[in-house]
Amino acid sequence: MSQTPTAALPEVVTVHTVTAVLASLASRLRQQGAGEATLDAAALRTFDSSAVALLLELRRDLDQQGCRLRLVNLPDKLQELVALYGVGELLPA
Repeated sequence: MSQTPTAALPEVVTVHTVTAVLASLASRLRQQGAGEATLDAAALRTFDSSAVALLLELRRDLDQQGCRLRLVNLPDKLQELVALYGVGELLPA
């Protein structure tokens, strides 16, 4: 049985850091192959709405590869932003 690949969000995801974070995470998650990739948000402390855009882009990227994105340890405030933007079905935690 193979272990679910895991990547982690950094402590900060804002409009100023999102491009670099996306490049880093997308590359890492693409290397994991098909199936399911887990993204751990436990370290995330400072973020804005660009974090939601980041999660949506990572999900789209993985969907194109036949891989499902599973989110764990999302901060309550990020879950609130996901709900506010109406994308909870696309980003289940």
